[in-house]
Amino acid sequence: MTDFLLKHSQELSGKYPGKHIAFVEDNVVAVDSYAVNAYKKAKKKFTCKEISMFYMPTDEETITLILT
Repeated sequence: MTDFLLKHSQELSGKYPGKHIAFVEDNVVAVDSYAVNAYKKAKKKFTCKEISMFYMPTDEETITLILT
């Protein structure tokens, strides 16, 4: 999972800024503004799989994190 995020972080940050992303086996399976909704969508599709969650910060959030 970590390798996937590192390899695709630029692409994901461009497509999903400010969104919660649900992954199953290195595949994006659900995206939502709310983590619980992304998780529920993913779990509905993949009931027996492990769901990994990640929040993709916006540019503004990233700058704030760097400056503080």
